[in-house]
Amino acid sequence: MNEPHSVGLVVEDDYRRSRLTVLLRLILGIPHYVWLFLWTILAIVVTVINWFATLIFGRPPSWAHRFLCAYIRYGVHLSAYMFLVADPYPGFMGEAGSYPIDVSLPDEPQRQNRWKTLFRLILAIPAYLIGGVLGGGFGVSVSILFNRSGVSRRPSRFNGGGLSGGGVLVAVCAFLGWFASLFTGRMPTGLRDAGAYGVGYNAQLRAYGLILTDRYPNSDPLALLEAVPRPAQHPVHLVGEAQDLRRSRLLVLFRLPLFFPHYVWLSLWGIAVFFVSIFNWFATLIMARPPRPTYRFVSRYIRYQFHVYAFVTVAANPFPGFTGLAGSYPLDLEIPDEPQRQNRWKTLFRLILVIPAFIVSFGVYFLLLFTSMLTWFASLIRGSAPWGLRNTMAYGLRYFAQTNAYLYLVTDAYPHASPLEGADPILESADTLAA
Repeated sequence: MNEPHSVGLVVEDDYRRSRLTVLLRLILGIPHYVWLFLWTILAIVVTVINWFATLIFGRPPSWAHRFLCAYIRYGVHLSAYMFLVADPYPGFMGEAGSYPIDVSLPDEPQRQNRWKTLFRLILAIPAYLIGGVLGGGFGVSVSILFNRSGVSRRPSRFNGGGLSGGGVLVAVCAFLGWFASLFTGRMPTGLRDAGAYGVGYNAQLRAYGLILTDRYPNSDPLALLEAVPRPAQHPVHLVGEAQDLRRSRLLVLFRLPLFFPHYVWLSLWGIAVFFVSIFNWFATLIMARPPRPTYRFVSRYIRYQFHVYAFVTVAANPFPGFTGLAGSYPLDLEIPDEPQRQNRWKTLFRLILVIPAFIVSFGVYFLLLFTSMLTWFASLIRGSAPWGLRNTMAYGLRYFAQTNAYLYLVTDAYPHASPLEGADPILESADTLAA
């Protein structure tokens, strides 16, 4: 929808992880913590000079641009290492092309709007909130800049998603990835992609906050991870009209009161689904697939829940129906028409196996909450939803739907945490033949 961002993410990681360095990752990071602290102090001074210079000349000085580019690139390398998004031990100088997870930055200082420069700290607040939830950054510079500028005199809980404790989504992905990497020697694809998403977004946020560009950070995971291969398509995936971003200001304003009747119906339907799922569990253990009537009943509930959440988060505009019919909502959920054969062992231990997905859902929930709040304000003002925020919400809604489908035995395909929607195997085959 938009032209490419001037700050792009480069992903050349092969998912392999050294068990020994994964085990000792926090200890191995200590020299980098010390170096980052010292570099950050100097970066703050350079950023203040950069701010004044950009206000006067309309672009940063070349020396400040080069220094801050190296600082941001080093932060990307270090964040990728500490959050298990990449495996090699990073260098200390932030050299371009020296790490599997890298960032492309403008070679020369860009001309910038002086008004955007003057109010940069205020304008960055929405992006700062998303960056704090996503994580993937070292987080010190932005926090200090906010505190020194008087925006906040208390340390923020959402400190740019850095190594100092913020960033829910990337933190939970790194936590789960740590165990997976120790056992398998590989970082799971979905967790790596989610971590790379956080690292890339925070690189754009830092470039904006440190006055390297006046291009606003783009939260669209499809744009940030454009060069990353998409995972296989999940049986439960998104369909519908993605291009319509129009929002009725009246519906947006009264979204929560309009949600109330759906909340009641969701609660009642959810009680029935709970008991049906218990029956489904025994039936699937015996027959290796859910009975068709209960499968369709639960599938309707999952699709209806998806429609309602898409409405209440402002990811879609129309007031949804109460039946969960396929094709009845602009942002819809594709679920197989017939029950598929399922692994009995996966069925037997379903409540245990779903726990990691619930942990990832915790991070996705906060991401969805903040992007929904920002979309609500933007839609009231503009009458349309921002494309990047809409795609971020679609990612969160899709992950919740896949988790519910796994929990309620609609499928035994595990939800994939990657922000990228899975590739359609039919379309991929057609593209291969065409090439």
